[in-house]
Amino acid sequence: MNSSKLTLASKQPQQDLGDGYLKFLLNSQTPAVLSMRYTQEAIIVPVDSITPMPNMPLCILGLMNWRSRIVWAVDLPKILNLETVDARQRQYSVVIIKSESVIMGLVVQDILGTTRFMTDEIRSPMGQVAASLVPYLRGCVVQEQEVLLVLDAQAIVQSSVLRTD
Repeated sequence: MNSSKLTLASKQPQQDLGDGYLKFLLNSQTPAVLSMRYTQEAIIVPVDSITPMPNMPLCILGLMNWRSRIVWAVDLPKILNLETVDARQRQYSVVIIKSESVIMGLVVQDILGTTRFMTDEIRSPMGQVAASLVPYLRGCVVQEQEVLLVLDAQAIVQSSVLRTD
């Protein structure tokens, strides 16, 4: 057996499939992704496990317990001025994100799984989406005949609509 062939085969570079992203639906017709770098977990929680808080912006659904921590649960489509999550649901799909020291639960329509793509595949969202979405986006990616919104976790966490002042 020729051992040099084995060494060459094992030293071939692995194909870079790109960065990992969590894919979900913001509402019934809007797919989006968030970098796995900011995604802690994707969970489903009963609606009654989120405690509403008075005098909060409408996009904040309340507080929830996640791994013995209390975190804000926010209606992500509402932050983005999209059709909001149906309040008549019995459970919510929640993406737990961490940006800097802030941990937050983003309530979305449905969690679809993971996907990968290269950073250079992200295109400018200008002219592709509503102007109100642009501050919350890193860009857009066309994948399998659909346009995915690439969300910016830091911009969401720092959104002025989450402030009560």
